[in-house]
Amino acid sequence: MSRSLNKVMLIGNIGSEPEIRVTPSGAKVAKISLATNRTFQGRDGQQQDRTDWHRLTFFGKLADVVEQWVKKGDRLYVEGRLEYSQTQDADGGVKYWTDIVVNEMVMLGSSGGGSQDADSSSWESSSRGSGRAPSPALSEPDDDLPF
Repeated sequence: MSRSLNKVMLIGNIGSEPEIRVTPSGAKVAKISLATNRTFQGRDGQQQDRTDWHRLTFFGKLADVVEQWVKKGDRLYVEGRLEYSQTQDADGGVKYWTDIVVNEMVMLGSSGGGSQDADSSSWESSSRGSGRAPSPALSEPDDDLPF
């Protein structure tokens, strides 16, 4: 069997407060939007800025963390996979959705006055363990890097 890969990594800012729901089976689901920014040179040669919005979905323990700690404006690093779906609107039209189902998250800081013990915290989705990631959290770039 050949392997395939569906992996997304993003760093951006949260655009709105998390939306929390509970499924009929009792599982918690959190949804948030994440903005990423990029700068590029347009056809006219002028520098342009663009913001892309991403729909993030968290399940289980990660949804609990999002509900408790994540606020609008916070900066996050997330890893997950792309999922595509479609729904039918009230007029009978089809809407297509692209979501990123997150399985790892690192909080990189907050724009507000939230009180956290450390500058960044890391969590990952896991069926074993506490939901707290064993790996170190990302930090701001270090100017002393040898490369």
